[in-house]
Amino acid sequence: MIVILKPNPNLDQLESLKNWLIGKGIQIHTSLGTTQMILGLVGDTSTLDIDLISALDIVEDVKRIQEPYKNANRKFHPEDTIIPIGNTQIGGGTLTIMAGPCSVESESQIIEVAKAVKASGATMLRGGAFKPRTSPYAFQGMGAEGIELLKLARAETGLPIVSEIMDAAQLPLFDDVDVIQVGARNMQNFNLLKILGAQPKPVMIKRGLSSTYEEWLMSAEYVMASGNEQVILCERGIRTFETYTRNTLDLAAIPVLRHLTHLPIIIDPSHATGRYALVAPLAMGAVATGCDGLLIEVHNDPAHALSDGPQSLNPEAFDKLNRRILALHAFMSTGEGRA
Repeated sequence: MIVILKPNPNLDQLESLKNWLIGKGIQIHTSLGTTQMILGLVGDTSTLDIDLISALDIVEDVKRIQEPYKNANRKFHPEDTIIPIGNTQIGGGTLTIMAGPCSVESESQIIEVAKAVKASGATMLRGGAFKPRTSPYAFQGMGAEGIELLKLARAETGLPIVSEIMDAAQLPLFDDVDVIQVGARNMQNFNLLKILGAQPKPVMIKRGLSSTYEEWLMSAEYVMASGNEQVILCERGIRTFETYTRNTLDLAAIPVLRHLTHLPIIIDPSHATGRYALVAPLAMGAVATGCDGLLIEVHNDPAHALSDGPQSLNPEAFDKLNRRILALHAFMSTGEGRA
């Protein structure tokens, strides 16, 4: 349920309303927009009398929310969420470029790539320390050592770091990681999501291999219901009958999610296609469709990468692409581009 207040509500009446709701066992999430305040009510609202609340002088309207996700719902939070990270942010008109290798392989590799992507305009460094792989014989990542190498690369470049967690037991290793990524295979690992909701780091949730929008948003809801509202959604392609590409990138997710939720939307064209030649056109398409950022795999030697080399750009190709991306985003930010 949401309670939409009239402009400049009487503070004494507002405090009285909040105390009454809390006494009913209701949790209150306050969203302060540019023109009005909205109270999002979570809990058993079936016992609340809508007519009684609507009759209050400070209340403009009361509505029940039918969707099962409440905190992630745009009705709850009409303004877009902006997540500050280091000296940058995700959302709010900023185009966030997260770039780096699929896997951290060595100190020289991650630092070389970090310096290259920063020079090309990337705002965050991505890199996998723990890697979920389909084959048990494939490279599984460097683990804790990989996290330490990411931190070294951050110290060298100043780029905030993004890395994937696979298990709640790994959480202490992520104390100094700027954004914790939840991979597609863990999107519905609800115990992990609840634990990530109890810690303060921003959490980026990749869409499951065959998940619906509602299932995806319910995963975000798990994190938010546990207290962490810094959630980012990442579309990385879904499994369809097509086999030419690794997955099928769903660019429709951008306008759909814009309507359904206030959370930032990142697009991963690398995992979506599995082919480096397709990364650029889909990245451009995602920016044109209005995403908040991109997650792009960049490796200094893709042919010898220990994981996902065929979908990785080399630094030169990334530099060329990022110049086009930033120019397109600047155009899309103008009135002519939005029209």
